[in-house]
Amino acid sequence: MSEAATTEAAAQGELGTVVIGGGLAAAHCIHELREGGYAKPITLISSENEVPYERPPLSKEFLQGSKPALELEPFPGSWYTDADIAMRLGTTAESIDTAAKTVSLSDSSTLGYENLVIATGCRSRLGGRNANMTGWDLPGVYTLRSLEDSKAIKEQLVSGKHLVIIGAGWIGMEVGASARAAGLEVTVLTPDQVPLAVAMGSEFGSHVAQLHVANGVQCHFGTGVTGIAADPGKGLVVQTPTGDIPADLVLLAIGAVPNNELAVAAGLEVGSGVVVDQRLRSSDKSILAIGDIAEAYNTTLGRNMRVEHWDNAIRQGKLAAATILGRDQSYDWLPYFFTDQFDLGMEYVGDRQAEDDVVVRGDMASGEFIIFWLRQGVITAAMNVNIWDVNDHLRSMISKNIPVATLQDTGNDLMAL
Repeated sequence: MSEAATTEAAAQGELGTVVIGGGLAAAHCIHELREGGYAKPITLISSENEVPYERPPLSKEFLQGSKPALELEPFPGSWYTDADIAMRLGTTAESIDTAAKTVSLSDSSTLGYENLVIATGCRSRLGGRNANMTGWDLPGVYTLRSLEDSKAIKEQLVSGKHLVIIGAGWIGMEVGASARAAGLEVTVLTPDQVPLAVAMGSEFGSHVAQLHVANGVQCHFGTGVTGIAADPGKGLVVQTPTGDIPADLVLLAIGAVPNNELAVAAGLEVGSGVVVDQRLRSSDKSILAIGDIAEAYNTTLGRNMRVEHWDNAIRQGKLAAATILGRDQSYDWLPYFFTDQFDLGMEYVGDRQAEDDVVVRGDMASGEFIIFWLRQGVITAAMNVNIWDVNDHLRSMISKNIPVATLQDTGNDLMAL
């Protein structure tokens, strides 16, 4: 649709699609709508002042200075103008009236909608396992969810400074690797005995721990944090049951909380996220939810799941557009994600559960290996570490029953399995 036509439609009061959120899922939803021939008005509402951007580089390439902010944008700002997208940046959606089909905004305006897409993402968890932890709001204590957050941390990545990271999940470990590359001293504190064990199991988690220790990261596993305090003239002190740890800056990396408040207030069904069906429609069929906040029904796995990863955001954004366009598509793909830390690059695909058996192909000590997870002999997930151009094939192996000895034997051609 031409810019003149969409502008005329908006002027005539035609209702279209309103997207709340400025992340990757929102961007791909909007792009897919216009590329798919959607002719009605589209409005994007984002509390941030930037056009939508990718977030994985915020803890890696952008933080390290190897990728500038403009390269984080999946679509340049000019595309939104050319596609006649109404951009309401720096604006917060404050409430949804499902009966009137309107959204009230922080600038006191109200928007009507035919379809509403909630893509509000997550925010950093501040209390962690110790909800009474003090000092999280002190100067020099950071979280990492936005470009603004990453810019603030980046300014403090000065060689010789001491960064203390509370938490040993993906964000914490990736920032730790980036900070070490910048010459900082890094200490990681976590009550877990092995980093990433909940997400990936102890085998891979132990491998990551050894990698960080080998690169000079001080890892304190099984160590909780009781608070953070200012040390006048010296910086900060992170308080633990076994003693205080001085720090120039602190990163809270203790998980994320879905921004579900709008959905709850609007009366939508909410579980671990906004509950949606296989086409991403919520309990109100004119409202969809996508990305980190969507607890969506996966038709391949036969259950609801909420996934906080880059690939899922892109795919759900496109699926939401397909749903609005009336196409017969559904949420049927397996979760995929990746990480880069020091000289480790990894891709994962599948649906690993804690009780699954672990099969390693290759020598983990060499840094190049593949891990398979099996449930009653059937492959449920796989991960390639520093071995490339195989993840699509690993995806095709999911649900196959392949003998353990066959998987482990590197003399067998992986691509033939």
